[in-house]
Amino acid sequence: MSFDLRLPIGIMFSFYGVLLVLYGLFGDKAQYARSLRNHINLVWGIVLARFCALMLVLSGGRLETRMGPESK
Repeated sequence: MSFDLRLPIGIMFSFYGVLLVLYGLFGDKAQYARSLRNHINLVWGIVLARFCALMLVLSGGRLETRMGPESK
């Protein structure tokens, strides 16, 4: 039985990516004055969402159940 680590990693990073995107969109705008008006949370949330999509796509074909030895 094989365990594909890409699926839980994709789920975890999707959770953090969504949190960062939401905080970047609806968070306090005054904190971005220190970062020269760059929305760091929004940018890194999008980066995490893209990484999550990659992990979920790569793990998509690997979800299988083990049926036992094949009969020939």
